[in-house]
Amino acid sequence: MWRALRTVLLLATLAVPASVHGAAVEVQVKDDRGKPVEDAVVYVTAPAATTAKERAGALMDQINQEFVPYVLAVGAGSAVNFPNRDNIRHHVYSVSTQKKFELPLYIGTPAAAVVFDQPGVIVLGCNIHDWMVGYIFIVPGGAFAKTAGDGRARIENVGTGTVEVRVWHPRLKVATETTGKPVTVDGGGTGETVFTIGLKREWRVPRPVGERYQRSN
Repeated sequence: MWRALRTVLLLATLAVPASVHGAAVEVQVKDDRGKPVEDAVVYVTAPAATTAKERAGALMDQINQEFVPYVLAVGAGSAVNFPNRDNIRHHVYSVSTQKKFELPLYIGTPAAAVVFDQPGVIVLGCNIHDWMVGYIFIVPGGAFAKTAGDGRARIENVGTGTVEVRVWHPRLKVATETTGKPVTVDGGGTGETVFTIGLKREWRVPRPVGERYQRSN
C-alpha cells in the first residue's frame, strides 16, 4: 500500500507544470561600451511573496572599512543585520526616504535587525569613515537576482509565460521603471534577455592612504 502511495505522489510531482515549480530567466547586463556590469539587480515585476528565510537572512557586513556586499538586494519586509567584523567601531546610517535609521558606534552585531518595508533604494554611510558607501535595493516586484563580475544573473522561480524584467544599478542613468523588457519563458522553463545600460561616472570620497589595505575575502 505504501509503495503504491509513493508511486502516486511521485507521478503527481512529475506532472506539476514548470510554472508551479518556477522557471527562470537568464539575464546579461552590459554598459554602453559592451563591458559586463557587476552588482546590477534584475527582477520581474510580477508580485511574489518574500519567504521567511529571505526576510530574516540578509546581511550587510562591514569588512576592512567597507560595506560588503557593495549592493544588497532584498524583498520588501526583509530584516537586514549589520555585523561589524572590523576591530574598530562603525556608525552606520541612512537618510534615504524609504528608510531612515542609525546604528550608533559599535563592534560586533547589533541586537536588532533593521526591517525594510518600502521598495526603493537605501544609501548607506558611516559617520566615522566617509568613504564607506553601500546600497540596499528593496525590490518592488517579484523574483530577483544580482549580476556577478561577468554581468550575468539567473532569476529563479518566475513561472512560464511572458514576464517583464527590469534592471537597477547605483549608477544607472535612467529610472529603473523605464528599463522594463518583456521576456517569454518557453515550455522548457527558461527565458533570456540582455540589457545595455548607460552608467553615470563613479565618484567616491577618497580613502586616506593610511587606511588602504586589501579587502578580506
